[in-house]
Amino acid sequence: MIPLTKECLNQVIVKRAVQSHKGSYGRVVCIGGRKQYGGAILMCAQACVNSGAGLVTVMTDASTIPALQSRLPEAMALTFHDPIAELVATADVIVIGPGLGTDKIAKECLAFVLSHQTATQWLVIDGSAITLLAQHPLDFLFPEHIVLTPHQKEWERFSGLPIAAQTIDANQQAQQRLGCTLVLKSEQTHIYTHKAIYQNTYGNPAMATGGMGDTLAGIIGGFLGQFGKTDQLAESAIGAAVTIHSLIADELADKHYVVLPTMISEQLSKTMRRFCPLTR
Repeated sequence: MIPLTKECLNQVIVKRAVQSHKGSYGRVVCIGGRKQYGGAILMCAQACVNSGAGLVTVMTDASTIPALQSRLPEAMALTFHDPIAELVATADVIVIGPGLGTDKIAKECLAFVLSHQTATQWLVIDGSAITLLAQHPLDFLFPEHIVLTPHQKEWERFSGLPIAAQTIDANQQAQQRLGCTLVLKSEQTHIYTHKAIYQNTYGNPAMATGGMGDTLAGIIGGFLGQFGKTDQLAESAIGAAVTIHSLIADELADKHYVVLPTMISEQLSKTMRRFCPLTR
């Protein structure tokens, strides 16, 4: 098992090229926020934008769009009634699940995304999308480019492993059968990849509040869009996303009894600069 420390951020977060543009840093689509769950996709998109993704588009419920445009004008917005084919086709990374729900529209949306994934796209599947997969098994076209980000109860539903049986070996065997990368969230998050198992060394109880996972999914999407140009770089980018999420939370917990997900997003750009000085 490989411990994740802040040194991985120095390796992943690189200086931006002088001759670059917003398209150079990833086109990320965030899908979720059905009805009363709009906050989940807002937090996901905020984390994605603040972690440096070049172009972020949110597909969400129409009722969520005014709040999205007010809080995050950098993101583009579509509703679930808008055409999805071109949106999916032009994305480098798709994050689906935060606040998606489990109704018919959510199922159809997830099924479309999975059936239209290309060989070069990354999918980050989070939250209720994982519950949907447990209820309605769907095929993965390119599992090597899929990241599952369940908490332990979601992983229980999807893998069939009760929380008490979620040992390192059992989780690894289940992940290997799926062929996806698994980011299993807990008080000490583990990442299971095709080659290794990584253990997060940061995190604290102040993070125990709604929206933490949505924020992490957004950071993973943003980091994959920027730093995941090859499969090897993508593995490092996922580890760096998990690390910076918890590292910022630890620093905030020094002065705050509760660390809110939006507080982490607000610190992302400043923290990334620390690990990529202008002189590099």
